[in-house]
Amino acid sequence: QVQLVESGGGLVQAGDSLRLSCAASGRTASTYTMAWFRQAPGKERDFVSSITWSSSSTRYADSVKGRFTISRDNAKNTVYLQMNSLKSEDTAVYYCAARPAMRSDYPYWGQGTQVTVSS
Repeated sequence: QVQLVESGGGLVQAGDSLRLSCAASGRTASTYTMAWFRQAPGKERDFVSSITWSSSSTRYADSVKGRFTISRDNAKNTVYLQMNSLKSEDTAVYYCAARPAMRSDYPYWGQGTQVTVSS
């Protein structure tokens, strides 16, 4: 079992930066692929970014490429999402998720953190 707790959300202005953190607990958490998803009001939850346990592979949604950077610190069991040049369309609840390497779905989710970007 893996528990995930996000933090770092808030209200910022367009063009600002914000860093989200996701603390994972569970003895195998450091071996999991970690990801960020987001859900805007009235919309489906969308993939934002993911990172493998070794940090050897990262993926990004086209909408955030060049602006967001995902990273992880396995010693701290924490994954980060650095968000730069924020836009109003980045406003959403951001969720951290985790999956074992052999699975394609994400069985573990955090409670979410709100990011609001004012224009």
